[in-house]
Amino acid sequence: MQIYKLDGNTIDVVSCPPRDVRKGDYVLVKDDALNRSLIVQVTNIGYANVPGVLEDILRDSSAHKIAGRDLDFLDVKAFVDVIKDAKIFRCKVRRAIVEGQISHDVSWTPSRSTSQLCPLTDHEFLELVGSREGRTITLGTTTGGAAVAVGLSTIDGKLNIITGKKGTGKSHLAKLLMLGLIEQGGTCVVFDVNGEYVNLGYSEDRQKAALHDKLLVLSPGKGFKVTLAYTGLGVFMRIISSVLDLPENSAWEIRRIWSSLAKRGGLTLTNLRKSIEGVANSYVRDALIRRYESLISTRLFTDNRQEASTLEDLMARLREGGALVVNLQGLPSRFRHIIVEFMLSKLCSLLDRWVLRALFLFAEEAHLYLRKTYWEDIVTRMRHLGIFSTFVTNQPDSISDSIYRQADNVFLFNFTNENDLAVVSRATMVDVETINVIARELPPHHCLVLGKVVNDFPLIVKIKRLHVNTMGKTRLFFTKPSEQKGLDLHEQPGIRPRGEPLPPPVYSR
Repeated sequence: MQIYKLDGNTIDVVSCPPRDVRKGDYVLVKDDALNRSLIVQVTNIGYANVPGVLEDILRDSSAHKIAGRDLDFLDVKAFVDVIKDAKIFRCKVRRAIVEGQISHDVSWTPSRSTSQLCPLTDHEFLELVGSREGRTITLGTTTGGAAVAVGLSTIDGKLNIITGKKGTGKSHLAKLLMLGLIEQGGTCVVFDVNGEYVNLGYSEDRQKAALHDKLLVLSPGKGFKVTLAYTGLGVFMRIISSVLDLPENSAWEIRRIWSSLAKRGGLTLTNLRKSIEGVANSYVRDALIRRYESLISTRLFTDNRQEASTLEDLMARLREGGALVVNLQGLPSRFRHIIVEFMLSKLCSLLDRWVLRALFLFAEEAHLYLRKTYWEDIVTRMRHLGIFSTFVTNQPDSISDSIYRQADNVFLFNFTNENDLAVVSRATMVDVETINVIARELPPHHCLVLGKVVNDFPLIVKIKRLHVNTMGKTRLFFTKPSEQKGLDLHEQPGIRPRGEPLPPPVYSR
């Protein structure tokens, strides 16, 4: 292998005879004269355009039709065949090694004649740039079979984005990260739109898993209800103003009613309705009644203190690590917005009062229930409070550019749409060409990891299997239940076996 051409941070390497190198692999360019090395990544592979090769290929194609023997005493054909197979590796410079240390200084040029180029095995590469932390989460393996573990410090306090086409394994990775954080004592909150997290406490054979008692599933309006007093005026006003679009003049009136009831110690749903019906202005009264009935229809609010819950009590049960799964499956869009508004406001209050040190928020398809104006609030103000978000979506353009610019880690699964890839490329320090070439060819359950978790070295990882009931698989019509049960679900994503349902999850109050 030798350097053929250098253009900016792109190096073209000639390999003759061709080496066994794949897209995404790393090559070390070592210049002994300078006592420096470059770490470059192969992003594309093609054949070397050697003059005369096309003519020789055409000659070989037509020679099969001619009877006779081919006398090649000097074995020239074997040499020409090697030339034909010569390959060009398009590589991107990632880092340099100066005096044995990883360096960002890649402004120097290695010698084209004396530099030594050698492919790095996955184990060698991870040993060189991998995490040195003692507390890690294992994501899976490289394409070469080396285990990939990421340090907790690269996730703690960071903003993560998991994106890719449907059926590629996005939610599977989110569950892996969440369970890994729980095992290390982390506290997580999950907004579960599709009901994929509710059975993570059970193994594949429907037995209780090791982390069963660390997963609390909340079913808003059923097992999870709150009182008006616990909700508080601030949260209540954000819900009816932001989610239910209450006009400002009506908002002023509901503040007055709330304050009056609170002073008398009569802040209940019944008293609130009576006070609203007593409002003189018919337009204001009708507006408040409509919002009140919308809130009542959610069954989230109650006057019965025995069936009411508080986040303080729920979070106290997760002091040693655990996850609060907010099951949003099957809820109307407006109800989801109300729940999320309530949860985020209350969690911020707990963090502000140091009831919680910090927590990890997992938002599945967040664009379905978060207001656009909330995005920046989540990744700036809430981030400083101690809410570290992981967004999971198959619509990367649903996340604003300001969020992408603040992203610390991106887990990119297969995408073929150029517009989607262009959006993701704005979130990373990696060039567009690398993302376009590699992301298009990723098989299911393989992702291109970018960001702090891999020290800004793009890495292809095969996500490991989880031995819990991850759900989230597509139920097929033309496949027999017995056939679906026998499939390896990790290797055949998108297939959900039909069978007896799991025991219903226990909804915490």
